[in-house]
Amino acid sequence: MTTLEDPPAEANHDARGRVAELHAIREQARRGPSERATEAQRAKGKLTARERIDLLLDAGSFNEVEPLRRHRATGFGLEAKKPYTDGVITGWGTVHGRTVFVYAHDFRIFGGALGEAHAQKIHKIMDKAISAGAPLVSLNDGAGARIQEGVSALAGYGGIFQRNTKASGVIPQISVMLGPCAGGAAYSPALTDFVFMVRETSQMFITGPDVVQAVTGEKISQNGLGGADVHSEVSGVSHFAYDDEQTCLEEVRYLLSMLPQNNRENPPQAETDDPADRSGDVLLDLVPADGNRPYDMREVIEELVDDGDFLEIHERWATNILVALARLDGQVVGIVANQPQSLAGVLDIEASEKAARFVQMCDAFNIPIVTLLDVPGFLPGVDQEHGGIIRHGAKLLYAYCNATVPRISIVLRKAYGGAYIVMDSQSIGADLTYAWPTNEIAVMGAEGAANVIFRKQIAEADDPDAMRARMVKEYKAELMHPYYAAERGLVDDVIDPAQTRHVLIRSLAMLRSKHADLPSRKHGNPPQ
Repeated sequence: MTTLEDPPAEANHDARGRVAELHAIREQARRGPSERATEAQRAKGKLTARERIDLLLDAGSFNEVEPLRRHRATGFGLEAKKPYTDGVITGWGTVHGRTVFVYAHDFRIFGGALGEAHAQKIHKIMDKAISAGAPLVSLNDGAGARIQEGVSALAGYGGIFQRNTKASGVIPQISVMLGPCAGGAAYSPALTDFVFMVRETSQMFITGPDVVQAVTGEKISQNGLGGADVHSEVSGVSHFAYDDEQTCLEEVRYLLSMLPQNNRENPPQAETDDPADRSGDVLLDLVPADGNRPYDMREVIEELVDDGDFLEIHERWATNILVALARLDGQVVGIVANQPQSLAGVLDIEASEKAARFVQMCDAFNIPIVTLLDVPGFLPGVDQEHGGIIRHGAKLLYAYCNATVPRISIVLRKAYGGAYIVMDSQSIGADLTYAWPTNEIAVMGAEGAANVIFRKQIAEADDPDAMRARMVKEYKAELMHPYYAAERGLVDDVIDPAQTRHVLIRSLAMLRSKHADLPSRKHGNPPQ
C-alpha cells in the first residue's frame, strides 16, 4: 500500500506515466495523512485545513504553493515520517474577486507543529503577500514548535514575527484561531491587525494550565485560561468570537470586503441604494437631551450608516466605547463612539487602548475616521491612576494626532474635560467638527464646576442647596449653552441631528483628496 512517506513507484517512465505519478502524489498530499486522522479532527468539532481554505476563498480560486514540501529532519523517528505539506498548506486565492494569501496549519500532521520546512513555507507565502500587496490570512491550529527539531523550529517563529512586523501597516493581516495556539506561537496573532476565535475549540496562552497550576497552584481549564470568551471579553486579545468555524470564516470574508489590499490603496467602494440625503428624524428621539439618561449608541450608528449595516470590532471588550467599520454612501469609514449605556461612556484604560489601536489601523489603511462624542470624562479611581490611565489615555491622543486620514467629529451631548480634547477635537487636528444642539462642551459638568468656582458663596449661603442650584444654572447659561463652542470657532457648525448623515457624506466627499504629511522621522515613540 502506498503511504504518504513514499511516492508511488511507477514502471512506466514515459511522459504519461510521469504525469500519472504526479497526480497520484498530489492526491496523497491533498487527502492528508489518513482517514483516522481526519475523523479525529472532526470528532473535536473541527474542519480540516483544506475545508477551511475552501470556506474562506472564492470557489475554485485556491493556488497552492509547495504542496510537495517535506522536512529533512532526522532523529526521534522523524526520518521515517515525512508527509507532504509538512503540516501547513500555503497559497493564494481570491475573496470577493480580490487576491488574498493564506496559510493553514494541518493539525492531522504533527499536530500542526512548526518545524524548519513548515516555517520556510510560511515565510515564503508571507514574503509573497508583502511583495504582491495583498492581505494575509492565517488559519491557526497548531501545537507550537516541533520539539523533535529543537532550536531550528524556534528560529522559524522568529522569521514569522519579523515578517509580521514588516507587513504591519502595509497589508492587512488577519489571524483566525481554530485550535490551540500556545507559547511563543501566540505572539504572531498578537502582531496582526485582527484576531478571530471559535468558542470551545480555540485557545491562546503563553503558559498552559498545567504550568500555571505547577507554578501558582491555580487550577483552570484551557478555555478558562485562554478561550475565545476570555480573550474577547477580558484580555482584549481577540477582536471577534463565534460559535462555529463556518460563521467565523464568513465574517472574515466580510471584514476583507471592507479593507483595502494594502496601504497604497483605498478601501473598495460599494454600490448602495440608501440615499445620501436620507433624513434621520428618529435621532431626535433616540438621544435624550438629558445628559444623565443612557441610550444605545449602536442605534445612532445604525441610523447613520448605509442600510444600517456595520461591523463592530471588539464588541465585548471595553464596552464603554464602540469601534466599527461601516459605509457612508458606499465609502468605508471607521467609527469611534462613546457608549453611554456602559459606564456612561467614560474613557478608561481599556477603552483608550481599544480606540487607539483602531484609529491606528484606520490611518494605516486609508480609512476615514468619524468620531461620535458623548463623554463625561476619564474614569476616576485609584485603580485607574495606578494602572497608568495617563499613559494609556495618551495612546489614544497620540493615535489621533498622528492620523492623516480624513477625520470628522460630532458632539452629540456631553464632551467634558480632557476626554473631549482626546476624542479628536478640533484642537488636535480634526478636519471638521460638528455639534448637535444638545451639546455641552466644557471643562467639567456644571455641578462640579459650580462647586469649585462658587465654593465660598455656597458655603456661606443660608440655603447651600438652593445656592448651588442657582450657581449651576448660572454656569450653564454662561459657559455651557450649545452655541458657546461655535461662537468661538471650536466647532465648525451646530447641525440638525436629522441631517447628520447628509452632512457626514458631503464632508467626506470634500475630504477625499486630503493630503497631509508628517514630519520626516524614522518613526515616533508612542506611549506604551
